[in-house]
Amino acid sequence: MEELTRRDEPGAAEAVAVTSSDSSAAPVGPPASDAIESGHATPQVVDLVTRMFADKTSRSVDRTMTHFAPEAVYADATVGWYLPSADAVRAMFAQYMPTWPASARSYVTRIIGDESGAIVEFTDTPELFGRETRALAIIDFRDGKVIRQVDYWDGRHFGLEAFAEVRVPSMEFPQTFGEDMVASQCSPVLGEVAARLNAGLGKGDVAGLFAEDAVLEDLALRTRIVGRQAIEAYVGRASAALPYGSGAAVLHIVGSEHGGGYEWRNDGVLADHGIVALELDSSHKISRFTATWDGAQLDDHAIAGLLADTIER
Repeated sequence: MEELTRRDEPGAAEAVAVTSSDSSAAPVGPPASDAIESGHATPQVVDLVTRMFADKTSRSVDRTMTHFAPEAVYADATVGWYLPSADAVRAMFAQYMPTWPASARSYVTRIIGDESGAIVEFTDTPELFGRETRALAIIDFRDGKVIRQVDYWDGRHFGLEAFAEVRVPSMEFPQTFGEDMVASQCSPVLGEVAARLNAGLGKGDVAGLFAEDAVLEDLALRTRIVGRQAIEAYVGRASAALPYGSGAAVLHIVGSEHGGGYEWRNDGVLADHGIVALELDSSHKISRFTATWDGAQLDDHAIAGLLADTIER
């Protein structure tokens, strides 16, 4: 399959099928549903998401669109594509689904949230769009249907040169991805944790928010920090420079008292938007924090500067 160009329609990071409807092809599929990390998700949302991916696997536009409400919107917040209606989403699937080879996979690895909204971690293999993408999607549901989905991923992982060919020019990049059309449906517990976390990240003090054995992951920086003490110290060093630190504002939250996530925006930095996924323990402490944003918006020197803050002193 040819790589996308800027003239192509949206969909580079959309979660898609994981097996082929071509019965003559060798079976290719995602991890089994019980291998998906879903300990912080309700059975209902796991069922919604896995059925949606199964129907995308079949490459049936009609079956796939049964998972989207008529008022649904879809966006790729990294490339800068925005599909403002279910008709536009259908047109995108109708263009791309017939071109996906049997070996292509787009598979879920983690689900956090409930049937009102969830964070879904998924991978698109290179056969779909020319390069691998690993994304976090925020999905709002209403009556079992998707009403909003936005995908976030790191353009550097796509390859800087290839990514430059598909990203919408900065002057044309959308300033909103439909977050105003859907009210946050998260649980009060998660809403409070997200608000306290965002405030703490802004001032470099997240004391009391993380569990003792918590993990902080930044997918754009390829960083993993383990333990409450190390995380608190890292945030203290790095918050002024992190895109989701000082100056960041929460835009939209989804999830339950067991976890979910939020979109953020920070107009004061080059990588000015992204997503944070949160898993909470039984005491509503953060046991796992995962952030992703577009590292392609920063040069190598800036990325190296952010990585320097991971060094413990």
